[in-house]
Order: sequence, then C-alpha cells, then structure tokens
Amino acid sequence: MGFPEKDLLHCPSKDAIEAHFMSCVKEADALKHKSQVINEMQKKDHKQLWMGLHNDRFDQFWAINRKLMEYPAEENGFRYIPFRIYQTTTERPFIQKLFRPVATDGQLHTLGDLLKEVCPSAVAPEDGEKKNQVMIHGIEPMLETPLQWLSEHLSYPDNFLHISIIPQPVD
Repeated sequence: MGFPEKDLLHCPSKDAIEAHFMSCVKEADALKHKSQVINEMQKKDHKQLWMGLHNDRFDQFWAINRKLMEYPAEENGFRYIPFRIYQTTTERPFIQKLFRPVATDGQLHTLGDLLKEVCPSAVAPEDGEKKNQVMIHGIEPMLETPLQWLSEHLSYPDNFLHISIIPQPVD
C-alpha cells in the first residue's frame, strides 16, 4: 500500500516543507507586526527557527520564536490575530479573516467574539443546545478566553491559532 495521496498532501522534499513553514511564519508576522519582526531577523535566525522545530529543540526554536510573540505594551496586543478555523461540515478548507485582538473601546476580544463574527454557526445561542466543540491543541478553551492570550500561548509553531469546530459527540 502506497502513500495515501487522497488524504494527505505529499510534500516533494524537506526543503518544500521548510519553505511552506517559513511562508506561514512570515504571513503570521505580517498580520501581527506588519512583517517588522521577521524582516529584522537575519537568515541565520530563520534557519535556527526551522532547525529548532525540525530537530525538536524547543530552546533553539523558542529563542527566535519568542521575538515573534512580543508586542509593545502600549498596543495591548498584536495588530491582527493569525488564525484559521477548520470545520468538518463544510467543503471550504478553512476560514481566515482579519480580526483585531482589542475592540475599538479597548476591551479584549475573546474566542467567543471571534467565532460570533467569523463562524456564528459554531456558537450555541444563549438559550440553545451546544452543537459544536471548539478545539485548539485538543482542548476546548472557554469562549471567554481573550484571543490575545490564546495567540500568545496556544499558537502552533507557524504562529497561527488553528481552531477546529467539531460536531458535539452524541453519547
């Protein structure tokens, strides 16, 4: 039995995987910092980021990735939150839109705020039955969790929050 071509994307080489990873990191930084952080890094920093991930060396990876998670204190967060929402019930591969971590009135946006705006079908009405689970890294964070916090602490190595909307299991 060969590679499951219908189920998984077959990457032609390790270089292609590295290029895709770096492209995602650059896209996330464009959303968070207008690409200022990644552009200030040297080629060796990009290589260290990739090699730390590739070789499962968290300290090597985090020494560089930490810079991508910082923001000026006066800004209260990133410019936009890099996220992708995946749903098993749609043909669309994922949803990705511009979404700020802080509302115009200064209030922190929450995971629930993001879902209500971008994917309202994922959130149960106040008086309704919960139909979906919202998962990040296999856990179901509370909808009241600030999005900035989630982005800083639960982003994947590519600096995106990957959020899965899964139909609620029926016992």
